[in-house]
Amino acid sequence: MSKQRAGLFIAFEGGDGAGKSTQAARLAEALEARGLTVLRTREPGGTPIGEKLRSLVLDHGHGHIDAHTEALIFAASRAAHATQVIRPALDRGEVVLTDRYIDSSVAYQGAGRALGQDAVRSLNEWATSGLQPHLTVLLDVDPAMGRRRRTAGHAAEDRLESEADEFHIRIRDAFRELARRRPESYLVLPAHLSVSELSARILERVESLLASQQDAADASVSQVPAIGGGL
Repeated sequence: MSKQRAGLFIAFEGGDGAGKSTQAARLAEALEARGLTVLRTREPGGTPIGEKLRSLVLDHGHGHIDAHTEALIFAASRAAHATQVIRPALDRGEVVLTDRYIDSSVAYQGAGRALGQDAVRSLNEWATSGLQPHLTVLLDVDPAMGRRRRTAGHAAEDRLESEADEFHIRIRDAFRELARRRPESYLVLPAHLSVSELSARILERVESLLASQQDAADASVSQVPAIGGGL
């Protein structure tokens, strides 16, 4: 008797310029080479309404957006993302890799905007009906390094990226504190490591997760009693 592989949900977190998108892409490629179905997505975004909200909250030119409104826009995008994209993919047994999730709101709006981390987390747990990643990969980037990476080649920064260094320092501290509270659920890596070294460490941890998941599934199947039988 076989059982469909359970889905695996992995979030990539860290300050702007940490290299999350690069590492998510490399992990997706490695897992697909092993025959797994991988869904890469991002926040804010991931759905048609989410992409519109992304433009609204990150692009310049929309006028002043106060902290509470900003937090609610991110939560609204995340609600659609969790319901319409992430949960269905997990139900299909896929590996979901998201560039940002709840921790980003806790760090950016809870700490960066000083709305309170507990309040922002509660809002987003309600928005997602409690959906949590199996693993959060935190790429810990020094804010000065992140800014250098973001502006390399004279690239323009979005509305949040262009905030003062003090804002990004608060965000980094918040991410690190979140990881310290639940170390078993995080893989924290310094973003200054080479792309290849980061990729190798992330893949090693994810393969361990997949193996544990498979062992649990095998044990569950072996405990199912046989149907029928002779007298």
